[in-house]
Amino acid sequence: MTQFIKQNWLAFLLAFVLPIAIIFWWWGGFNRATISEIETQPTYYAYTEYYGSYGNLDSAQQKVYTALTAQKITPGKFITILYADPRTTAKHDQHARVGYLLPANTVVKPPILTDTLPARRVLRATAQGSLMLAPSIAYQGLHDYLKPQGKDITMPSVEIYTAGTSINEMGTLTIDIAD
Repeated sequence: MTQFIKQNWLAFLLAFVLPIAIIFWWWGGFNRATISEIETQPTYYAYTEYYGSYGNLDSAQQKVYTALTAQKITPGKFITILYADPRTTAKHDQHARVGYLLPANTVVKPPILTDTLPARRVLRATAQGSLMLAPSIAYQGLHDYLKPQGKDITMPSVEIYTAGTSINEMGTLTIDIAD
C-alpha cells in the first residue's frame, strides 16, 4: 500500500486529502476567534435544564424548539449556558440550560422555563464556522487570550449561535464568560 501511495501521491492528494481540506475550510476550520471585552444587554430566553454529557445537547435543544413551536412561538437564536467545565467535570455531572432567545416578556407555558440574563461585563469570543467546529475555535481563542495572563476559562459560559442566512454562509458563535 505504501508503495502505491509513493507512486501515486498526487492522485492520492487530489482524491482524498484535498477534498477533506476543502470541507474543513468550508466549515470554518481555519478561522480564528475574535476576543473582546464588552458590556452585554439583558437577554431573555426560554430553556430547559439539562444534565449529562454536553455532547448530547441537541436532543434538549430539539425539545425546547418543539415545545415553543407548539405554543406558536418562533424561537430565536440558540442559547446554551454551560455551568460545568467539561475538561474537569464527569459527563454525568455536567449541567446546562439549553434553549432559544425570545423577545422580552414572551409568555411561555410549562414545561419550558424562561429567564433573563442581566446586563453584565464579559469577555466575548466570536467565531464563524459550522456548529460542529465553532465551539472549539471560540474556546481555543479564549484559552489563548487568557493563558498569557495566567488565567483560565471560567464557568458559566453563555453560548449564542446565529445561523447563516444561506447555505453559502457559515453561522457565528459567541461565547461570553465573566470578565
